[in-house]
Amino acid sequence: MDVYKKASLCRPGNFQKIYLFAFIVCVCILATPSLSFSGDAVGENEPLDVKIGQMIMIGFRGLTVNDKSPVIADIKKMKIGGVILFDYDVPSQSPVRNIESPGQVRFLVSTLQGVSSIPLFIAIDQEGGKVNRLKEKFGFPPTVSEGYLGGIDDPEVTKKYAERTADTLAGLGINLNFAPVVDLNINPDNPVIGRMERSFSADPEVVIRRSMVTIDAFHTHGILSAIKHFPGHGSSTADSHKGFVDVTESWSPDELKPFGAIIQSGGCDMVMTAHIFNARLDPLWPATLSHRIIGKILRDDMGFNGVVVSDDMQMNAIRSFYGLEIAIKMAIGAGCDILVFANNSIFDENIAARAIDVIKKLVADGEIKNKRIDESYSRIMELKEKLKR
Repeated sequence: MDVYKKASLCRPGNFQKIYLFAFIVCVCILATPSLSFSGDAVGENEPLDVKIGQMIMIGFRGLTVNDKSPVIADIKKMKIGGVILFDYDVPSQSPVRNIESPGQVRFLVSTLQGVSSIPLFIAIDQEGGKVNRLKEKFGFPPTVSEGYLGGIDDPEVTKKYAERTADTLAGLGINLNFAPVVDLNINPDNPVIGRMERSFSADPEVVIRRSMVTIDAFHTHGILSAIKHFPGHGSSTADSHKGFVDVTESWSPDELKPFGAIIQSGGCDMVMTAHIFNARLDPLWPATLSHRIIGKILRDDMGFNGVVVSDDMQMNAIRSFYGLEIAIKMAIGAGCDILVFANNSIFDENIAARAIDVIKKLVADGEIKNKRIDESYSRIMELKEKLKR
């Protein structure tokens, strides 16, 4: 019904029609299922499928998407909570993935958000330097590495580059940056952290200072951040993208200090887990799958009640050693709220459906309690509330 065309109803003899129309509208509104953004009752009122879907973030292929794109079906039908963008497709070794130009990315993000009934987390790894998805060759501003910024250790320089990154992301509609890296540069030859200049410093205080300036700049532009990689990847000698990584002998408790300080500051949106194994913290499970590390150290000891996001569950440190069901069961049981399937180590077009089916089965079998799903959904929705501000 076109309300504007009903202006003619406002004649004396038609007031009963107006009241009846208003009553019907109110009943329809009250009867329509609501995807609430309040953390109060989300665990009780929403369908299980919606709550589980919000716990899944995936990567996908395509510079553009349409109704025939699998990712659109994942968003509309399975209510997945987020996507992650890449500039390079590793499985096919193709330079074409999701990023070609500012206008193209802006339209892609707008299209994705436009089909979702719940705001999506649109995530990216835009750390700067070598881990830089929005490259100059695509028309984006130049960036510098965290190692460069930590070496200068100047708050104004850090703020300048963080503001530039945040402004760029906000202009594209990207609302979540998997940054800053708060790992300590304990091993400069570390193939995935030190050599890539992804750490501000080996000094926890430098990392804390530079990270807080970065996060503040992100928040000024409405960008959420995820500090990584808990409980510390900086001392490793191997890359968890490629296989098992054991930091038992090299890890130091100092690696927890940046996480603790940022959490205590109240500015921590998300914490991303590492896939590293540390027998000093858990003799059985890598961090992403460890309740001792996430549930006890991060949640209980450090007091973090926000969203915990896994590193890519398809990385070899997880995929090659644990089946999908075991990995999902342990990660959720450990305390992960969002499971990332980046589809950029391997590509599985059906990974969202497979992961959701596994979680539903685990809930049906009593392996994961409904209350645990409710906890994650509540945290996710509370964080998404910030996207509306």
